[in-house]
Amino acid sequence: MANNGRLDVLNPATGERIEEIEITSRENIDRAAENAKQGFRDWRGYAGLDRAEVFHEISRSLRDAADELAQIMTREGGKPFIENHDEVTWTAACFDYYGEIARDNVGYLPAPIEPQQLALVVKEPVGTVACIVPWNYPLLLAGWKVAPALAAGNAVILKPSEETPLATRRMAELMEGLPEGLLQVVYGGGQVGEMLVRHPGVDMVAFTGSQETGRKVGVAAAERLIPANLELGGKDPFIICDDVDVEVAAQGAVWAACLNAGQVCTSPERFYVEKGVADAFVEASREFVESLKVGDPLDRSTDIGPMVNAKGREKVERHVAEALERGASLVTGGERFGERGFFYRPTVLVGVEPSMRVMREETFGPVLPIVEVSSLDEAIEQANSVPYGLGANVYTRDFEKMLRCMREIRAGTVWINDPLTDNDAAPFGGQKGSGIGRELGREGLEAFQESKHVHIDPKVEKKEWWYPYGRGDEAGQRTM
Repeated sequence: MANNGRLDVLNPATGERIEEIEITSRENIDRAAENAKQGFRDWRGYAGLDRAEVFHEISRSLRDAADELAQIMTREGGKPFIENHDEVTWTAACFDYYGEIARDNVGYLPAPIEPQQLALVVKEPVGTVACIVPWNYPLLLAGWKVAPALAAGNAVILKPSEETPLATRRMAELMEGLPEGLLQVVYGGGQVGEMLVRHPGVDMVAFTGSQETGRKVGVAAAERLIPANLELGGKDPFIICDDVDVEVAAQGAVWAACLNAGQVCTSPERFYVEKGVADAFVEASREFVESLKVGDPLDRSTDIGPMVNAKGREKVERHVAEALERGASLVTGGERFGERGFFYRPTVLVGVEPSMRVMREETFGPVLPIVEVSSLDEAIEQANSVPYGLGANVYTRDFEKMLRCMREIRAGTVWINDPLTDNDAAPFGGQKGSGIGRELGREGLEAFQESKHVHIDPKVEKKEWWYPYGRGDEAGQRTM
């Protein structure tokens, strides 16, 4: 919450203010862009092994501070402590990964067009990268951008969400060993983000957030003719075939849908269950949802904490209310929890229709709208029916069905029998309206690099295809 040039950071479990921090001014952004240039120049003097050692030390520092960082994230973001502790270790693993692969990803040698020549493709940094990250995984999604951007040789100006700046600030303090100016953090809301994207000292932007804001970022980057990497959320489908253990599938579905109170870009938000197991799946989901503990996210036994703010909870309430008004049925949940904070009970709906907002717009809350389908064909058709394509989940024991889903579902990631498991070595990103570009893997490193072709001929001599043309062989005519 912005107030007279300062941000109030609230605890979503209580609604109380934790801290007030200063919004970064235009003058300080100018200074950060100038400092980044020097950091960039200094960083280019580090050998690959030196950079790797810095990255591994950062990883160790993050792991050593995991309890402290998880405590900060829990207080400012509301995600349960155990999930935040996991997030810190995943972020540390990302720095370890990029510390190593950056050592052997500097380019390649294509075949030359003449025997005596040498052709090289050199991978070079873009320059200064603005990384704009959301509140739901403030360290992990920062790490997915910052680690490969730095590994590629760039300087970074990082803007965390105004909802969750405190853990990011602490992470930056722990990242010792980097040249001064190489990594800087600025604070504020959309106005600060816009200043960053439009700043002449910024050479690239990497953004994770909503489609609406992503379009604005993309337009601003296009106007400046700088690259933009955009991850814009999803409306992920979850398909349950009739050959699975329903109890396991229901527990996996509920966990994936309610992780971080459903505030995950890859949270499944549409469930398509084959007719033969639909009733059993609904009942198993209800039982599992009702067994979960909603409450204080600092309590190590809590399963589901609050949503990040009142606005997010109100959006979930609107989606559920519209579905019920238009004929859906409430199986469980559908109401607030507690007398303070932004809690919402995990909710199971049946009887939903494709036209309902809960089935076509990103809900971003702990809601499972379940649809009974007659076949896998129908499930895949419905899965592809929205303009998002970030991820998709499938439960089946049938290998042929796995292959069909892998080939036919339009999504950047398809998880089969293991929902929401990310891999630093594999690319992450969306198809269709879920974004442009990829994070993680070698693709994630190359996103922050430019390719330079170098063509070398050691012989200084006239070429037979030069001028003059058409004057006979004796005058040097090119032979066709």
